[in-house]
Amino acid sequence: MSTATMKTFNADAVLFDMDGTLTDSIQAVEAAWGKVALDIGQDPEYVIAATHGKRAVDNLAQFKPSIKAHEMDDEVTKFEESILYFADAYKSHGPGSRRNSMVATPLSSGAATPALSNGSSAMSSRASSFGMTPPGAQDGRRPSFATRLGSALGMSAIPEPDVYEPTFEDADDDVWGEDWDPKAYEHCLNAWQIEAAKVDRAVQILPGVKELMSCLPEGHYAVATSGAKTYAYGCMTRVGITPPKVTITADDKRLKAGKPAPDPFLLAADCLGFDAKRCVVFEDSPSGIKAGVASGATVIAVCTSHPREKIEGLGAHYVVENMNSVKVHWDGEKLVFNILE
Repeated sequence: MSTATMKTFNADAVLFDMDGTLTDSIQAVEAAWGKVALDIGQDPEYVIAATHGKRAVDNLAQFKPSIKAHEMDDEVTKFEESILYFADAYKSHGPGSRRNSMVATPLSSGAATPALSNGSSAMSSRASSFGMTPPGAQDGRRPSFATRLGSALGMSAIPEPDVYEPTFEDADDDVWGEDWDPKAYEHCLNAWQIEAAKVDRAVQILPGVKELMSCLPEGHYAVATSGAKTYAYGCMTRVGITPPKVTITADDKRLKAGKPAPDPFLLAADCLGFDAKRCVVFEDSPSGIKAGVASGATVIAVCTSHPREKIEGLGAHYVVENMNSVKVHWDGEKLVFNILE
């Protein structure tokens, strides 16, 4: 039986990853990547695993190589808007909404549903997004998003080819070519919106985050995330986190590379005015942990989206369950950390 020990050390600043570290929007992120997987005819579970902790621009370049360079910024924005749509759908349009109806869906309101053009987690959250059974939840297995969407569309008597080939763009766009059928398109889009609103994928703040951040003086912490500005600021504000003045997002033009390269953390430390070697990085993903280690910072890995065995051995100096295991205070000159391992 192991005995927990307390470790103490000092640092000048903290560099936070965002999703999976400060916030949990894994279900919404995975639903969005699952939709991309359906668009390109690939397995959602494979696409989800391959994209975690990496920039949307890098993932879209990999899975939708036909996106042109001048189109990429717009495609990243559309993708990140789709994440926020999935995060808000339950409360805005589903059972969690005040009116408990689909009356105000983007379709009926005249707004565009978040879309990607062709060519263009807590562990339990990651599993449940697409029908994977989390540990201890073998009963009542929920069908995958793709299966549920297909069933919903089947109930509308839409031919199968119309389910997966078109993307969900504005009704004015001729995305179905000569076979364009406005009524079939409306059924298809409604089914997608209904399915998106069935599950509460709202962004959550993770354990210990609020308490730890409240102990940090201004100018001594930053966020360095693989999310672009739309997604990063959208997630943080949804859980009551005020984005710090130094928030490095994936679309920052000063970055030459994203995680697992150390660039985001090095840039964040530089913007704060501190040596990265005197900073502490909080990360949850393998690619982010590698980036933190490569930056020279002291890395604290949190087991909020991956089991411990998946992130041990990647070079993190400390591995904890969540931020409740970390206490910090400012002594007037430096940050003093106490970690219970």
